[in-house]
Amino acid sequence: MRLRDLSDLILLAALRGGSFLFMRYAAPAFGPLALIWLRVAIAAVCLAPLLIIRRQVGALRERALGIALMGLFGSALPFVLIAWAMLSITAGLASILNATVPIFTALIGALWLHERLGAWRAAGLAVGFTGVLVLAADQADFKPGGSGWAIVAMLLATLSYGFAANLTRRLLDGVPALVSAAGSQIVAALLLLPFAVWFWPNAQPGLMAWAAAIVLGVGCTALAFLLFFRLIAHVGASRAVTVTFLIPLFGVLWGSLFLGERLNPGMLVGGLIVVLGTALATGVLRWPARA
Repeated sequence: MRLRDLSDLILLAALRGGSFLFMRYAAPAFGPLALIWLRVAIAAVCLAPLLIIRRQVGALRERALGIALMGLFGSALPFVLIAWAMLSITAGLASILNATVPIFTALIGALWLHERLGAWRAAGLAVGFTGVLVLAADQADFKPGGSGWAIVAMLLATLSYGFAANLTRRLLDGVPALVSAAGSQIVAALLLLPFAVWFWPNAQPGLMAWAAAIVLGVGCTALAFLLFFRLIAHVGASRAVTVTFLIPLFGVLWGSLFLGERLNPGMLVGGLIVVLGTALATGVLRWPARA
């Protein structure tokens, strides 16, 4: 991997890890639906001009159904679920739970597209879910104000991401990356617009909350999409997906530095198990084959 690609990978992990920080900060001020509409609308405004400049609007029309489904399951639904979860759990825990995305991607691929998991990938699924159970046992509280339902929401969000990833392979094969990225954000913004109007906060959010929402849309969404697809083009999808292992590190780091969050032993153990399971499920980590 070239130095530029490595720097892109680290920057992407920092941005995606930072998204939990900004949602944790801005969600109480805007509410989940209004905040996520702002996030995807800002990203759409940033990406749409690139789509026009590169003359790829036609591809958007040709694959409208697939891109619409991507906008729902790859952006609108999981973003809202995560923002709602951020009202109850820390940015560090949310970023660790987000690492289960490749696990759900592999599981849905096996059940829907009949992909063979193999012994090591199946073991990765088992290990990854064990890590989730460790995290849930240590953090979940289903009483009013507890974080149990927030953990469920995070897992539903990662399940939606996993479905969207397989949907991309099934319906959007060969579609330019920019078309998928820009189109999905435009669709998500249109889907969430009526909810954002209905649930717009009565009290005007403060300047810092607005700043967090703007950074979330520009940096953690539009720029992150461009970096991710550039990585796929340069180093391939299997290497690009390793960003998943770095996101929890930055999520915990940003939460500790800016929100005063602490990493307790249960989160540390559960997080390590989740990352290990993800590495096995994605094939990044496996036992060397015999010569």
